[in-house]
This record gives sequence, C-alpha cells and structure tokens, in this order.
Amino acid sequence: MKQPHKTINRYSKWQYLVIIFTIAILGLNALPNWFGEKAALHIQSTSTDVPMADSANIFNLLSEQGIKVELIEQKHNQNIVLLHDKTQQQSARNMLDTLLGDQYSVAMAMESASPSWLKKLGATPVKLGLDLRGGVQFVMEVDTNAALLEREVKIKDDLSQLLRELKAHGARIGTLQDGSMVLRYPERVEQQITLIMQELSALYPELSQLKNNSREITIRANEPFAQTYHQELMRQNIKTMRDRIEALGITEAVVQRQGSNFIRIELPGVQDPSQARRIIGATASLDFHQLQTHGGSLYKSNSGEMVRLTTSPIMSGTHITDARSQFGEMGLPEVFITLDSAGGKLMSDFTKDNIGKPMATLFSEYQQNEKGVLEKNSKVISVATIQAHLGSRFTITGMESVQATQELAMLLKAGSLTAPVTIVEERTLGPSLGEQNINNGMAAIMLSLGMMLVFMALWYRKLGLIANVALLLNLVCLLGLLSLVPGAVLTLPGIAGLVLTIGMAVDTNVLIFERIKEELKRGKSTALAIDHGYKNALSTIMDANITSLIIALILFSVGYGPIKGFAITLGFGILSSMFTGIYVSRALVNIFINKPSKSSKSSKSMKQVNA
Repeated sequence: MKQPHKTINRYSKWQYLVIIFTIAILGLNALPNWFGEKAALHIQSTSTDVPMADSANIFNLLSEQGIKVELIEQKHNQNIVLLHDKTQQQSARNMLDTLLGDQYSVAMAMESASPSWLKKLGATPVKLGLDLRGGVQFVMEVDTNAALLEREVKIKDDLSQLLRELKAHGARIGTLQDGSMVLRYPERVEQQITLIMQELSALYPELSQLKNNSREITIRANEPFAQTYHQELMRQNIKTMRDRIEALGITEAVVQRQGSNFIRIELPGVQDPSQARRIIGATASLDFHQLQTHGGSLYKSNSGEMVRLTTSPIMSGTHITDARSQFGEMGLPEVFITLDSAGGKLMSDFTKDNIGKPMATLFSEYQQNEKGVLEKNSKVISVATIQAHLGSRFTITGMESVQATQELAMLLKAGSLTAPVTIVEERTLGPSLGEQNINNGMAAIMLSLGMMLVFMALWYRKLGLIANVALLLNLVCLLGLLSLVPGAVLTLPGIAGLVLTIGMAVDTNVLIFERIKEELKRGKSTALAIDHGYKNALSTIMDANITSLIIALILFSVGYGPIKGFAITLGFGILSSMFTGIYVSRALVNIFINKPSKSSKSSKSMKQVNA
C-alpha cells in the first residue's frame, strides 16, 4: 500500500497558537516600557488609629509650593502621588514629611505611567538598577567574630547558672588564650559536674568537652561549627536587611552577599540616604528581663536611673513576629508586640507567677566609638508592672518620641541583626547620570539594531526581512521576560547584554539561511531546502546557545552587582533568541516563503531571495 507523503514546512494549528500566545503575553508585559515611569510619593499612616491622608489636602500643599501633581491615587491603605517633574521628588518628600508630621510616613518611589487598564493586568516596566536610575549604594561589613564572642559569653553565663542551680560549690570557669573555656572543680562536686556537662551538651550540641585531668574540663566549639555559624549569620543578616528595606518602602532594592564578610545594598531612586543608613545599619535587639535587688547586671534607663536586671532574659526579641507603632489610651506612643507560639508560652509562664512584679524591656544596639570600634550599648527603655497574665500580645510603653517608637517597631518587625554591621562604603549616584547611561545605552542598541536590519535585508532579501521581524520580536520578548520575572533588574552591563543578544539572534538566522542556500545549490526543491536547512542547523544552534546559557548561569550564581545584571540579560536573551530565531522565523517562512505554488515559480522565488 502506498504511504502518504509527510507534509513538510507546516506547523499544526496548536503550534501557531502557542507561538502567538507566547508573543502576545510577553508583548503585553513589554508594553509598559513604552510609557515609562513617573516619580511618585507613597504616603501612609504610621498607625492603624490614624486615617489615610486627605488627597485634596496633599494636592493643595504641593501646589502651594509650585510642585505640579499629575495624579493622586488611593490604594493599599496609602496615597500614591504622581509628580510631573521627577527633579522635584526629593523636595516634595521633605516638605510633606515636615507638614504631615510623625503620623504619616512619606517614601519616594517610581510608578508606571501606563494606562489604568494595563496596570490592572499587573504589567510593570523593567526594574532599573542603580547605575541607570540613580540612588544610594552601601557596602556593609558583618562582624561575625563579635557574634561568636557574644555567644561565648552567653554559654559562660548559662554554665554559671547551672553551677549555681546544682550547687557545685568551688567550681571555677576560666578562659584560655584561644577563647576556649576551662572548668576547674573540686573532687567533692564531681557528680554535679557530670550532670552539668550533660545539661550543657543538650543546650549547645556543637560544644566538645575534653577532660584534661581528673578535675579539669576544656570546653570549645568543634571546628565545623565556626564555618557553619558564619554562613548562617550571613544568611540571616541578608534576610533581615531585605525585610528592613521593604519596610522602608523601597521595592527595587538589591541586597546580596559580596565576598566572605560583606553585604552589598543598592537602593535605586533613593537620593536621601540618611533614613536608609539609620535603619539598615542599626543592630537593635530587644530582651525582656526580671528586676532583682542584688547580683545580675546594671543598666541605665531612659530616666537616667540605674536598673539591676537578671543576667538571663525571660525572652529574647527573636520570638517577635509583628510590631506596630500606635498611640495608647493616654495618647502616648507605644509599640504593640505580637509573639510566636514559643514566645507566647515563655511570656505566659513567666507572667502567670509574677503578677504585680516589674518587668524591664532592654534595648541593645552596636555603635562605633570614637576609635571606630564597635561597642554594644544597652539601655532599659521600659519598666512596667505586670498587671495581668500576658500571652502572645502586649504593648511596650515609655518610649522617648513618636519617631523612636516607629523606628523600634520597624526594626523589631524586620528582625534584629544576628551580627553587628559597619558601613564601609557609601556612594550616591545622581539621577542625571543614570539618564545619561540610559541614553547612551539606547543609542548603542538602536545603532547596532539598525545596522543588523539593513545588512539582513540587503543580503538575504525576503529571508532577511523575515529575520528582521524575528529580531524585533526577540527584543519585545526579551523586554517582556525582564518585566515579567520577579527580581530581574536591568543595569548598564545589562544593556551591553541586550546589544550582544541582537548579534546572537541574527547569528541564529544566518546559520539557518546559509544551510538553506547550500541545499538549494545541491538542486533540492524549495520545500526540502527549507526543511533540511532548519533541521541541519538546529543541532549547531542548540550546542552554541546551551554553552552560552551555562556561562550565563555561572556568572549569575557567582557574580554580584553589574556581573549579575549582565548574566540576567544574557540568559534571557539566549532563550528569547532561540525562540524567535528557530520557531518564529520558521513559522514566518512557512507562511510567506513556502506558499503552495507551482514548482517552477517556487524555485524562481528562492533564486530571487538568494540572488
């Protein structure tokens, strides 16, 4: 029985639909980049008790100062003010911050200038990096050694507490030059010491215990723990930094690790670094202690009095899951605290048996002294009598000001840094320089794109025109990918990646078209030449692009800053160029070049194409 001939150079309907749907989705996400962005101010109340700011009042305040407002929207419990001139953004923010008072926070941002229907679809423009938008960059050093020393002090305090509880009289704790602890004890308390060492091992499994002689034990952390602890401290500090920056209302920040002990923070669009420096550099922590009459440690309170607290806290601030600034019944600022289940149980167990007794809130932070050395400063910010059995929700009163209450709530909500940080580098990049970078980058893209379009049209005629259409669609798809994928940021090296992508996308079509020309020279029909040309070039294209994609992934994983921005654009550019260069161009060739016609006409057409 005669087999039917397989149809070549034809996509099925579902394949055409997939191509059209993909281009439509990516094109829709790329569309907001055509409209650009507007400078904006986000105005939000600092407490749930304070209503949203009146839009008419905001408009009048800005208009009186000669600041032109294009639009004021109310969404997500905040006012979004779009400004006509972005050079007035900083002055408008400072003015509103002064006139609205402490009850409202004013943050600078950039909002899409797209039509409302496009915003409702969730489409946003490409996020621009620091070198294109301008802003502030911080490089911060994380002092993990200070955190390790603080942990050693905590271990020593817990060991002293165990010695007192089990009445191991005569036992003494010493410190060796390498930081290890040595426990010396008389023979009569050896049984208690055995129990104490078991308790200590349960509390700190990473500790190793070496019995030097019958009455001396050396206690130190095992070797792998220091490195593991260092990595964990860096991860926790980066997470805390991201939470704090998010609380500042900066949505396009870049926070990433740089080297072994450094964190790099880029805040695009921020021109006033003072508030950001104060918040992200703070190493605040909160602990709750019981007051005692003797022993313990002395701390200074807000009133200047000395307060004696227990060495071990009732509960640390790590159990805080939420913190909000508000005004209490007497109109005074306070912080409303919410604890996790473990913290709620600790607070419940303590307050149940201590109603009527005082409890102190100890605020600690690291600060640089005159010599530039980090010092831990602690003070009692609140001493309150426990009036009732508390649980996972309670308030802290006695703060100095509304601003102090707001900053404390922000720090506690984002979490305390597990290791102190120091700002070692701070750079401010003006928006005008960012605009110049964008203009130069766009000029490079347009020049390279124009040269490629002219070359392909002259050299390959009809096939060249199809390649040009595929190239333009490639740029649309690439912009759509950058806009669609969360965390993708376009930087100045990213623009270089865009230019490189143009060349790579054309290279895909050049390989295919040259294979088609070779097949035609061998005397094959137009249909077979197109089919063999795409099939034979596919393996070469895939090999070249996959190796380039591997390089992009390596650059993304090990690089930071500009290198990571280049890797993102390069990786997405490879994917979009493979899609448009192989599948989109093949669909266009099938439709416009390989039309059903007489063989003589088809051959004549291809000869004209490749003349």
